[in-house]
Amino acid sequence: MKALIIGAAGFVGRYLARHLAGDLHWETALTKLPAEKLADTDCPVYDLDILRPEEIVSLLETLRPDVIFHLAAQSSVAVSWKKPQMTAAVNVTGCLNLLEAVRSMEGYAPRILLIGSGEEYGHLPKGVTLVSEETPVHPGNPYAVTKAAQNMFGHLYARAYGMDIIMVRAFNHIGAGQLPQFVAADFCRQAAQIVCGKRENVIRTGNLSARRDFTDVRDVVRAYGLLAQKGQAGETYNVGSGRSIAIEELLREIIRQSGAEIRTETDPARMRPVDLPEITADISKLQRDTGWLPEIPLGQTLREMLDGFIEEIKEEA
Repeated sequence: MKALIIGAAGFVGRYLARHLAGDLHWETALTKLPAEKLADTDCPVYDLDILRPEEIVSLLETLRPDVIFHLAAQSSVAVSWKKPQMTAAVNVTGCLNLLEAVRSMEGYAPRILLIGSGEEYGHLPKGVTLVSEETPVHPGNPYAVTKAAQNMFGHLYARAYGMDIIMVRAFNHIGAGQLPQFVAADFCRQAAQIVCGKRENVIRTGNLSARRDFTDVRDVVRAYGLLAQKGQAGETYNVGSGRSIAIEELLREIIRQSGAEIRTETDPARMRPVDLPEITADISKLQRDTGWLPEIPLGQTLREMLDGFIEEIKEEA
């Protein structure tokens, strides 16, 4: 099986590359932006800007992968509020450029996985917290709007042109190496700085009452691999743990694992303009079609994230 990961320099892309090439033994190629670095891989790496359609066509004509994992995105909700135009360009126009590139190539019909987000569901009706793929979407931030649009274009192209496209709504995924612009990594980094004596014993937080569905990134990329093999074309699949946890509970576990005396303070700058109280992924469709189940406990993931930041800080010293 020949696979191409578009946007492999990001957090998830590195894990997906290891899974496809290492665990599944697929012939795997990776793309990155010219300014990005992508080390520690034996896979061939190509520079690609998804806002340049001619580059996509040229690369696909050269590689002709059987499966394309489209990960390239502006994936921060916070950044999307600050840069909505850029977020829309990358997440919507970039996706359309890929779909049009594939459609333009005669006799070429790869399977395409479009990676979206649980953020697409947005504002839920009162009393609804568990969402299936049939739950109507009401995106509540610019990032979510762009991912909902990507999903709709995927469905449209699958239906109108018979393309082999699978849409994914991935819920919060975390792991060692994640940037601290995401909540679990942010808390782990602050805790690591405290453990290493690099800051006062205070973790600054945003909204702690929200409940989210967290999954280890290694479990998430396993789901992507299974969907590439067993998923149904034209369908959307939730990928998550199937349970939610309050951000406050997440923080308490990180503080417990740090072993330090840490207090918390609310930072208004970390509060989002719109925040959703609770959301949990219904993953029964994914389980039915692929047999996937999450395997890595949340506590283990947080421990590895915390240790990773501690090691990073010690190396900088």
